Amino acid sequence: MYIPQPYAETREDELHRILQAQPLGVLVTQGSGGLDANHIPFLLDATPGQPTVLLAHVARANPVWQTGPNGQEVMVVFRSVDGYISPNWYPGKQETHRRVPTWNYEAVHAHGRMVGREDAKFLRGVLARLTRHHEASQPVPWKMGDAPADYIDELLQHIVGIEIQVTRLEGKRKLNQHHTTADRQGAIDGLTESGKTALAAAMRDVAPL
Repeated sequence: MYIPQPYAETREDELHRILQAQPLGVLVTQGSGGLDANHIPFLLDATPGQPTVLLAHVARANPVWQTGPNGQEVMVVFRSVDGYISPNWYPGKQETHRRVPTWNYEAVHAHGRMVGREDAKFLRGVLARLTRHHEASQPVPWKMGDAPADYIDELLQHIVGIEIQVTRLEGKRKLNQHHTTADRQGAIDGLTESGKTALAAAMRDVAPL
């Protein structure tokens, strides 16, 4: 990923925040048929003192877990907030007209080595953790025990676990950092009026006004 210095995000906690806030990643693999991409929700396991891993599961019928030997190098792309920036929002445009449209966004690329996991204990653990994480905001969180045991056992036969040991994280936050304070405020105001409040908040965070 091309990352000009003003847009580079290297803080581990911030990279983890983006992964956890937007867990649907694009798993990119290289197989005999060329490049392949699968959209998969991941769970980040960043236990202190342990290797950082991404956990997920896919349908057994999905060939992604067999595209290469265990330990193959892969990349997972996570995209966070994004949106179009109109030059009309910049006060500087009214003065010189030397402003152009752009697109602001946050993204993280996780590089690592992938292993397919078929053991039931691992699968149950991943499913339980994913469920707890995503059901946490529900008034009455669903849990695996709510479904009949034989039904869960049957479903487990049709999925395979994915474990990616992360070797490198690349982060990019392209949020108008190189613009003047007035132009950044103008873009933030324009985004807010357009309902893109999350992107506006990210712009305030990366370069406080």
